[in-house]
Formats: sequence, C-alpha cells, structure tokens
Amino acid sequence: MFLSTPVHHPPARLTSKNARFSRTLAMIRRVAVHPCTVLIEGETGVGKEVIATLIHEESPRAGMPFIRLNCGAIPDALAESELFGYEGGAFTGAKKEGSPGMFEQADKGTILLDEISELSPLMQVKLLRALQEREIRRVGGSWSKTIDVRVIACTNRNLSRLVEEGKFREDLFYRLQVVHFVIPPLRERPEDLPDFLEGFSAQLAAAYGTGSKSFSPEAREALLHYSWPGNIRQLRNCLEGLYATVEEESIRLSDLPPYLQSSGIRSEGRRSSAGLRQQLDQFEKQVIEEALKQSKSIRQAASMLQLPHATLIRRMEKLGIEKTSNVPV
Repeated sequence: MFLSTPVHHPPARLTSKNARFSRTLAMIRRVAVHPCTVLIEGETGVGKEVIATLIHEESPRAGMPFIRLNCGAIPDALAESELFGYEGGAFTGAKKEGSPGMFEQADKGTILLDEISELSPLMQVKLLRALQEREIRRVGGSWSKTIDVRVIACTNRNLSRLVEEGKFREDLFYRLQVVHFVIPPLRERPEDLPDFLEGFSAQLAAAYGTGSKSFSPEAREALLHYSWPGNIRQLRNCLEGLYATVEEESIRLSDLPPYLQSSGIRSEGRRSSAGLRQQLDQFEKQVIEEALKQSKSIRQAASMLQLPHATLIRRMEKLGIEKTSNVPV
C-alpha cells in the first residue's frame, strides 16, 4: 500500500501564539465535528498532515479508521486498484480473493488524500465519480459498494491556479473545496518558534536518551531568526541532526549547519529601521546565494540547505535570485 510517510507531530496540543493562525485552528476544530470534505493547502513541511489528523481525532469518527494515501507515490497503473480495490483475477498478479482499496478500508472513518494535485487526469475523473455517488466499484468488479468516508485532501500547490492552467479538473476542485484551509508557513508565525524549539528538544531528548540540551544565546538567536523555508519539517530535522551529533549539553553556534552559522542576523541589522519581513528576506537571499556559489547545481544547493529542490526554486523566484547559466538546475 502506498501510505504517506509518517510526519513528526508538533509538541503537545496544537496551538499557536500567532493571532491569525490561532483563529484558523479554532475554525478547524469547529469544522472537525461535521462530515464535510476539507481541502488543506500549504507549503511543504508546514504540517498539513498534522492538521488532517487533528480533524479526524476531534470528529465523531475518531475511533474509526484513518487511512493516509500519498497520491504522488502511486504508479498510474496501480492507482485505481489502490483507491478502489480489485476482484480476484482482475489482472496478472492479482490475489485470488481480491483486495479492498483505500476507500473500503476507510469506511465509516476518514481518508487523507495527500498530494492530491499529483493524481492523473483519468484518476481525477474516477475520484470525482466516487465522491459524487458515494460509492466505489473494484477493478474487475460488476457491482458497486456504498461507502461512508470523510475525505480530507492536501496539497502543497495552488489548486485554483492548476485549474486555470488546465492541469486539474474544475469540478473535482469544487467538490474538494467544501471547506478550504491555507496553513501559513512558519516564517509568517515566528511567535511559535520558541515553543517548537522547546517541544522538539523534549521529544528528541527522550528519543535519544541524552537529556534536554540547551542552546547558547548565539545559537538560539540564529535558530529563532532563520526563515525556515522548509517549515516545521526542516526545523525538526535540523534539531534531530544536532541531537545526534553534538555530545555537549549546550549547542553552540559552531555546531549549527553552515546555512545557519553564516546566517545570523547581525545586531546592526536588527537595530535597523527595516521591518522584520524585509530583514528575513534579505538574510535568506544571502544564504541562498552563498549556497549557490558553493554548489555545482541548484539541486546540490537545495541538498546543502536541506530543502526540497522545488521549494528552493520557488524561494529563488520570490526573492529575485536569477538562475545563472553556469549553475544548472
């Protein structure tokens, strides 16, 4: 089965000190108790699966199955059988007794369709039919089965833009967009960074049996002022790397990855009249440009910065960093 890879949940109960996101969380909890379909958009690593889990756990379906499916990981040839199951002998290699699909497994519960934008046009049609009719038919089957499944769809892409470009079905988009949430990136809610640092540190200390580590003032400042383009996932992975490699009880600036060591917002910059957003953008641009100078390709720079390749390209476009001819993609 092509299940989503597990995610690292934020520490403790899901809350936020950011006023805007706090209001979004309150709305998410109100929607959770209803059976409506939910679409969640947000950048990679922002916590979309965590939000989907929250919706399921705070719904009347909490004790029923919660099935996660990464649509981007399903080969086109297997997509229909993975979603809707198959009857025995439906194709070469099929089990004699057949097999239920993800929707059957999620009956009376919730199904999370992650990376929904990656479904092929043919599977978009079949999914739309299943959502409209509330029933599925196994591959090779001659009868349909009614299902009671709450659907939550996630994507790191802008579905409405894909609809305009003809890359995603408009009717499926509106079927999924009964309730629509856009999760803000971590850089837009820096008030939450201290809680994530403390919460993840406690988790990692327990997991590694090291005891909780402290951060020097310089290291803590660099961590709190970095824009984290890879969001919560990047922050958690960074801290896990530090817990795995630093033997001392205190993590110093020199222990941090190069992209953080070279970043630190200088005192002069912090005292300048420029707004925080402008300072962070300028700082992030410097870090990316430095990584590009040290790399033979954008893909290598993305690896150095611990970012997905596509995320780095988007950040370069937003920050006005040009792709030079001597640095291949």
